[in-house]
Amino acid sequence: MSDLPRKAVTRTAKLAALPLGFAGRATWGLGKRIGGRSAEIVTRELQQRTAEQLFKVLGELKGGAMKFGQALSVFESALPEDIAGPYRAALTKLQDAAPPMPTRTVHAVLAERLGEEWRELFEEFEDKPSAAASIGQVHRAVWHDGREVAVKVQYPGAGDALLSDLTQLSRFARLLGPLIPGMDIKPLISELRDRISEELDYGLEAQAQREHAAEFADDPDVLVPDVVHQSDQVLVTEWIEGIPLAEVISGGSQEQRDRAGQLLARFLFSGPARTGLLHADPHPGNFRLLPDADGGSWRLGVLDFGTVDRLPGGLPSTIGDCLRMTLEGEAEAVYAMLCEEGFVKEEIDLDPDAVLEYLLPIIEPAEVDEFTFTRSWMRTQAARIADIRSPAHQLGKQLNLPPSYLLIHRVTLSTIGVLCQLNATVRLRDELEGWLPGFLPEYDEHDIADDLEEIADAEGVEGDVEAGKEEADGEEVVKAAAAP
Repeated sequence: MSDLPRKAVTRTAKLAALPLGFAGRATWGLGKRIGGRSAEIVTRELQQRTAEQLFKVLGELKGGAMKFGQALSVFESALPEDIAGPYRAALTKLQDAAPPMPTRTVHAVLAERLGEEWRELFEEFEDKPSAAASIGQVHRAVWHDGREVAVKVQYPGAGDALLSDLTQLSRFARLLGPLIPGMDIKPLISELRDRISEELDYGLEAQAQREHAAEFADDPDVLVPDVVHQSDQVLVTEWIEGIPLAEVISGGSQEQRDRAGQLLARFLFSGPARTGLLHADPHPGNFRLLPDADGGSWRLGVLDFGTVDRLPGGLPSTIGDCLRMTLEGEAEAVYAMLCEEGFVKEEIDLDPDAVLEYLLPIIEPAEVDEFTFTRSWMRTQAARIADIRSPAHQLGKQLNLPPSYLLIHRVTLSTIGVLCQLNATVRLRDELEGWLPGFLPEYDEHDIADDLEEIADAEGVEGDVEAGKEEADGEEVVKAAAAP
């Protein structure tokens, strides 16, 4: 295998082969049908060949092309089942593996970034990578103090390749669109190009991972490996064992699926509240399911903090407010908030009740105590919005996504996609109530005092309600408000 292709003309030619290949196989399929083979058999062969080429090209190119493939892979739950099958295996491969770069290249990067005597930093170093992703690959090793570590080495030329790939892919967006029916591919590529260059800075990644590792130290549910060493193009972190989430998706028990789904939702909403950072790359390759030290419940291991959204105050309270008011059927209030936040542009005038009707099916998982996420539910939502004849499609086209919500939106949709791949039953409402600002109504001491008085009147309770009013403080109010 040669090094990461860096010349723009070489990479462009490989990417151009994707739509050309699609067209060529369509012609081949037509010939086969004319020759007498059934349309179903020919279509499946066509899809299989397309999936194989997609993995081969995106995997070899790494960089932005492979990152695009990873982004697609978490949305495969939205594909119609007859299309999803042939693509699923090939796309899912992109989540956790890719053709490795040559050993000599890895050694050259380590020598340049860690010094010619880099081997002295390790008791052991495995030349064969344990994982290869979009801009770097991971090697298992033992640090000089005896700790097992993961050594992430960035591909030479990854930065130029990343931006070049996404520029080229945007030109093919219309032809790649059929991979995910109903999704506008071009904005996805534009967002990736604007946001993902942060992954090239291992200093930023190390800082984000250290903050998460410190906050989740000794956490019973989530494990984040700490950073051992960092330099340009090389990041050394603690090694964690566990079952890759991709394996749980393909063959895990229902207990593992449900536990992984619950913890994934918990990490999504608790992370910003606890660290001020949102882990913004939630594909299955970045998660592990680990048994805890006592052999009890599984824990979630979280990897790769190359892309994060910085949210000093946690997730915006407007998300929780809007979600709560939607569930309560407050159409006018929801619409006013969407307009204020820029989800509805000034020149657009929509019916608040129609907006509420559009939103309610999407937030169904937050309405019940527990919800089973399935591929069929995801496909139903995708089809409802993608059908150009549906009111949902017409309304959705008029909504806007403000730039400040781009990454939050992408992470939320991607996480839901993974939950559907897991087929997990999740108590999502518990996580929203515990971590999402605004989801529970805010009470102050006057509100709770009024509530106490109403309860006393309704139940004929005698006594000094005023004393109860005076004793209510902020913490008691919150507890009282959250109680059943």
